Amino acid sequence: MMKFDHLSLPVSNLDRSRDWYTSTLGLKVEFEVPERRSVALQDGEGFAIFLQEKTDVVPNGIALWFQVDDVDATFAEWSARGVAFAHGPRKSFWGYGAELADPDGYLVRLWDVRSMKEKSAS
Repeated sequence: MMKFDHLSLPVSNLDRSRDWYTSTLGLKVEFEVPERRSVALQDGEGFAIFLQEKTDVVPNGIALWFQVDDVDATFAEWSARGVAFAHGPRKSFWGYGAELADPDGYLVRLWDVRSMKEKSAS
């Protein structure tokens, strides 16, 4: 058995990124390593994203997909609390969902199983 459970993501400003991922996406801080300017953030299923402050961060088209219960409801709720989206839920090349960007420009895509099946079919 193999399971993907950690990802390292370089960020230009650790404090700003930690705050964005926790306040916008609701990830939880698992632990921090201040002397390495790193923080481990965890989603609701145990997957960890390690943010590490680096110089010359270039997003290079990196995208993170997060599954939510209901992408339309999540978009409405997050928009009401002021989260800025690149676009709301719509059919895209990757399926159906909403898209936003983190402070460094990494793409964050939200989707749900029901909408992906019902709304992304041709």
